[in-house]
Amino acid sequence: MQQRGKATAGQVAKAVAGAEAIEIKATVPDHQVRAALARFGLTTNNDEERQIYFFDTPALALLAEGIVARARRVIGDEHDSTVKFRPIDPAKIGARWRKYRDFKIEVDASEKAMVKSASFSMPVDKGVIKRVAGGKKPVKALFTAEQEEFLTTVATRKIDFAELAVLGPLTAQRWRFEDPACPWPITAELWQREDGQQLMEVSIKAPIVQAAVAIGGFMAYLAEVGAERDHSEQTKTRWAMGYYATKLQPAPSLARKAAAAKKAPARRARSKRAAAT
Repeated sequence: MQQRGKATAGQVAKAVAGAEAIEIKATVPDHQVRAALARFGLTTNNDEERQIYFFDTPALALLAEGIVARARRVIGDEHDSTVKFRPIDPAKIGARWRKYRDFKIEVDASEKAMVKSASFSMPVDKGVIKRVAGGKKPVKALFTAEQEEFLTTVATRKIDFAELAVLGPLTAQRWRFEDPACPWPITAELWQREDGQQLMEVSIKAPIVQAAVAIGGFMAYLAEVGAERDHSEQTKTRWAMGYYATKLQPAPSLARKAAAAKKAPARRARSKRAAAT
């Protein structure tokens, strides 16, 4: 029997204290993506198309510290860059950051966890992201002095943008729609890597005062529509960045390959002798 009463009173309120909104996410397994698109009538005719780039070291040092730096090209709309840090204590975030229109303190929630995060987005001039991705401009050109200062003060991390690699792009389709069975507008994002693998995420955003009912309600809605949620807690970000970071790992040099090829016959000969004794 599920525990209730004094043992659970105020649990969600404590977990979300200080945040302004909650975003509840669930990942749709690959084999259910086509059915989900069909059920909600999501097509390339009613989507918002984006190209997303991440920036990190080949070893994903920033991600390991809870920092995400990304840029988005929104086809037919404004482009932007974002720096995000989690987990955070809202009480330790200075009021100065809250004056920016695209600064947010939110709770990122899944079926198994709730984490408070702070993100800071700024517009990027058209053409800049393409030039950075093509190596014609430095990564630093995508981020403002205010975003750098945010990372220095909130994440206590000074970023050397010259050390960061371009990870991407991912092609993303985004939809925002309503379903009579769900009290909150739903956002769906379908990401595709260059290897053809895809991942879909559905989410809702709700005011922080609705956090408890939104978590339970959205998960119940997903169960009702038959969504087989991905319990691995794999996020879009790690799924995307991990793939592109692996591509940056140095391939074996021709010299090492040649040396290994020369040693192979000797190893086989030793194995045969050992087997004969």
